[in-house]
Amino acid sequence: MNHTVPAETRLDWRPFALLLIDVQRDFYPEETRQAFPDFEKNVTTLLGFCRTVGIDIIHIRSLFAPDKSDWMATYRVKGTIPCIRGTSGAETLACAKAQPHEPVMIKQTFDAFYIPDLFTHLQQTNKRFILTAGLVTSVCVLLTTASAVQRGFLATLVEDCCADTPDAHTATLDRYPFIFKRITLDTLAKGRIEMR
Repeated sequence: MNHTVPAETRLDWRPFALLLIDVQRDFYPEETRQAFPDFEKNVTTLLGFCRTVGIDIIHIRSLFAPDKSDWMATYRVKGTIPCIRGTSGAETLACAKAQPHEPVMIKQTFDAFYIPDLFTHLQQTNKRFILTAGLVTSVCVLLTTASAVQRGFLATLVEDCCADTPDAHTATLDRYPFIFKRITLDTLAKGRIEMR
């Protein structure tokens, strides 16, 4: 994809932020990889575009203590949880590595806005428009996107930079047009994003 945005469609990207959510091994098993073979390439392209045009990127990651001390109650009962600190499943995929100046925020919930610093950071940097992408579409991406809207932001989900089981992915994108807009990477790169 060409990251060059034609002059007539260039936007002021300063009010935008990308929340890149949970791009970690435990959330991208082989069956998801097979169903969404372009996911990693698309995330690489999305990050390249955001860095080129100056969209702030905030990396959201799940990370849990081996002793279960920060697990949600339902997972304590189950006795298992993804992304335990120190395991290979918690590792970030190569396509989603943060650059030194990009914040990385850690969550122990589905909704990234439970991280106290996230809302504060977005307010202090004068963000109004939130782009979301990552894993998995029907859980942490959906709940974080919905939470952004409930906190007063306009949110757009970059649909080809998310993955899940195919049915859950499609159902999530189709079910919530009253909460968030959806956009493809190509459309975003052309600056054709609805800001309402």
